[in-house]
Amino acid sequence: MKTRKQALREEIWRTMEEEHIASFPLPAHGRVPNFKGSHEAASKLRTLPEYKTANTIFVNPDSAQLQVRKFALLDGKKLVMATPKLKQGFIILEHESVRGKVAEAATIKGAFKHGKIVAEVPEVDFVVEGSVAVDLHGNRLGKGGGYGDRVIRAVKDKSGDVLVVTTCHPVQIVKEVPTGNRDEQIVIIVTPDRVYYIRDKE
Repeated sequence: MKTRKQALREEIWRTMEEEHIASFPLPAHGRVPNFKGSHEAASKLRTLPEYKTANTIFVNPDSAQLQVRKFALLDGKKLVMATPKLKQGFIILEHESVRGKVAEAATIKGAFKHGKIVAEVPEVDFVVEGSVAVDLHGNRLGKGGGYGDRVIRAVKDKSGDVLVVTTCHPVQIVKEVPTGNRDEQIVIIVTPDRVYYIRDKE
């Protein structure tokens, strides 16, 4: 299973680099890859009814979701981020306290500067997680550390069955993502051009 997962990661990273889809920071290898169109994907996510009604949003700290974090703060939402490898827990950012500083606060360095560090994830009502690859059955593949799945489990333990969304480039949507019993799933995929609802989720 680990070998199949890593082979798929390598394929996605290689394709995104060779086709010049991957954006800074480069190389894409070893990361949740940033991608051309990430701003447009964030804009499309911003139009979802589920996003609009959410008050507290967890967003992963990777570059691919930087614009999602900016929009969350600009839209008056409380933003929750994970610290790198969860070493210091989580960071909470209140939109009122970062007025005029959103661009900085939405970065991991700025979040440490302007946010509040807490050991445990607070209650949230919407989750945006980064992905290396996804499929239309709701299976998601991260960069290999397992932290995304740990965060999703922690959020669900605290907040119940919240919506888990990912933004990605269409090339990251594959026929099948290899999965194990500890892998968490997503229910909405947002690309720069389209929104996919995973219909077989309960």
